[in-house]
Amino acid sequence: MSELSGAIILADEAATEAMGAHLASVLKSPCIVFLEGELGAGKTTLVRGFLRGVGYTASVKSPTYTLVEIYPLSSGVLYHFDLYRLTQPEELEFMGIRDYFDQDAIIFVEWPERGLGFLPKPDLILELQTENTGRKLIFKS
Repeated sequence: MSELSGAIILADEAATEAMGAHLASVLKSPCIVFLEGELGAGKTTLVRGFLRGVGYTASVKSPTYTLVEIYPLSSGVLYHFDLYRLTQPEELEFMGIRDYFDQDAIIFVEWPERGLGFLPKPDLILELQTENTGRKLIFKS
């Protein structure tokens, strides 16, 4: 992942999806990616771009209400978590979070700070910030 460093400006939603597709070409399973950023920063858009980049054509929705969306891929599985509605990190234990992370999968986690102490260390941390009409993507690790 050495080619993922620094920060870039994503001009619009299409550029955010294109960056997600680029990530699909460089991230290999197993991989855990934490996505940071405020509501509406483009975290789910980035994941949708990743899924499109690996050939997934069905609907991609935010897991805000379900906590996790599961996407079967030809090369394995992608789990997309959104922990925004989590009230306590311990809730992850009740949903069997360890079972998801014990698999050979690509895992994206939105709002990872809400799961502190129950999430494994990520392979990559991406922060999305609103920047005029686009986004700034910061590669943190």
